[in-house]
Amino acid sequence: MTTETRLPVEASACGKVILLGEHAVVYGRPALAAPVCGLRARARAEPLPPGSGCWIEALDTGERLRLSEAPPDHPLAMAVRLALEHLALPEPDLRLVLRSELPIASGLGSGAAVSAALVRAIFRWAGQSPDPELVSTLVYEVEKRHHGTPSGIDNTVIAYERPLRFVRGQPPVFLAIARPFTLVIADSGIPSPTRETVAAVRMGWEREPDRYERLFDAIAALVREAEDCLASGRIEDLGPLLDTNHQLLRELGVSSPALDHLTRTAREAGALGAKLTGGGRGGHLIALVRPEQAERVARALQAAGARTTYRTEIPATLSMESPLRH
Repeated sequence: MTTETRLPVEASACGKVILLGEHAVVYGRPALAAPVCGLRARARAEPLPPGSGCWIEALDTGERLRLSEAPPDHPLAMAVRLALEHLALPEPDLRLVLRSELPIASGLGSGAAVSAALVRAIFRWAGQSPDPELVSTLVYEVEKRHHGTPSGIDNTVIAYERPLRFVRGQPPVFLAIARPFTLVIADSGIPSPTRETVAAVRMGWEREPDRYERLFDAIAALVREAEDCLASGRIEDLGPLLDTNHQLLRELGVSSPALDHLTRTAREAGALGAKLTGGGRGGHLIALVRPEQAERVARALQAAGARTTYRTEIPATLSMESPLRH
């Protein structure tokens, strides 16, 4: 293997939203997730003079660190080290510059996207192109440092950039989507502490396992019904399922007054359904809308306090095979 390649090189990774099933997915239930391809994290690898070592610069946060001096569990350094270890390469003389359009701690997978962009940049610098399965595997190791006991859904959907059905410990499956649909994504402006919300749900489950298992089962039933809606093109029927999933997440204790207010606002403005997405207590929500309603719903959400809104289109696909090789 040679590291002689044209420099600089760039790589990127998308964000993600969980359509239905967050938190329950940690307990073996299915979840549906989709990429947000218009919001990306980007990594640029630039050569440095011999002996300079490897430096990582995150322009959005102002962080700058040398790989050899970074703590073992630093997420950015960990992503770079994992990629170099897989390639059996020593620390290079390289400057890695990170930029991300994804808000931090917001439920859109910013941590996994940054890690994936770094992994891809290192491989590209080494003249290789990692397959999605490998990217997902390496990023998952970083995610475990970020979130404690992550489900693995973020790294999977970000690595493949395809809508997926995900069950922890099983090969993910591409979703069959008969008709495209439109989501408005709104930032509540409140950080979403995924590690804390996952831990809080774990504590509740340990105190009241029967109650929490019933909630997880109810969420799983919604996921299965939503999958049928997508496969048959009944997009309008997906809306009430989002609403019900949000109510169940409220019962799990991972919503917030701000998220409840914004989901109500979206529905009142004409959304077919709305729910929080990701860890909860802050971060983002998604609203399913008819395309002609998207602008109206986005304006209403901003007037109600949303920091930012994004529109994303989920395209139709009839493929439902597993993306993993067996």
